[in-house]
Amino acid sequence: MTTEHAQDTVRAAVRHTYAKAAEGRAVPGCCGPNPSASLQLGYTPEDLAAVPEGANLGLGCGNPQAIAALRPGETVLDLGSGGGFDCFLAARQVGPTGRILGVDMTPAMITKARANAERIGAANVEFRLGEIEHLPVADASVDVILSNCVINLSPDKGSVFREAFRVLRAGGRLAVSDIVALAPIPAELRGRLEAYTGCVAGAATIDEVTGMLRESGFGDVVVSPRPDVSACIAEWMPGTGAEKYVASATLEARKPGGERTCCGPACCATEASP
Repeated sequence: MTTEHAQDTVRAAVRHTYAKAAEGRAVPGCCGPNPSASLQLGYTPEDLAAVPEGANLGLGCGNPQAIAALRPGETVLDLGSGGGFDCFLAARQVGPTGRILGVDMTPAMITKARANAERIGAANVEFRLGEIEHLPVADASVDVILSNCVINLSPDKGSVFREAFRVLRAGGRLAVSDIVALAPIPAELRGRLEAYTGCVAGAATIDEVTGMLRESGFGDVVVSPRPDVSACIAEWMPGTGAEKYVASATLEARKPGGERTCCGPACCATEASP
């Protein structure tokens, strides 16, 4: 997808597909809204019990919080926040002194997420309508960026990573679960719009993702495929062999600067208002 018109066509298709998901209708791709799928991806029974009903739409391909090392008081941004599942889990980890921002381009998802937040009184969680290629977030204002199976849906991934770099504070980190291409995706599959909205046809290779992150300014870039999720991917588009071409992966990266601590990937950064 290289032209602006083609990119808009993809975004419109993705928006339409995930508006249906917000209404509880079946959509192609992702692991499906059931507890066993979420448990397979790395969430715990306690995670599933901690969020309001309707927040977990089963549209992920991993658990980005498993690599995020969130700390109390941090400001966290979720790209493609859907019904708010990862936002509400993150809010538990950062506590009342922390802040969670969720950005989604689908109005129905924003409406659903805001209703979920109101239902549980999540005062430190906010949802904003916007595209992840043009984030409605201030420069250098967040500590951690999460995303779960969303960046592969963007027809302009370079812009997503540049925006992520812009809004992170110095030393801020990226913790993403997404889909990457392991082998060339057949033209017939790549040309199907439902394969794009189903998290298959838009996947970039590990080398491409790594290159885009580094070109955006990130350091400490690590992209790690997860073979254990291949069985789940096989169910996304049965009969297409999608699991032979794409895989779930974790994407980790850091914006240079800031202060490192001894707590693994987490770090402290100066505060700014998002």
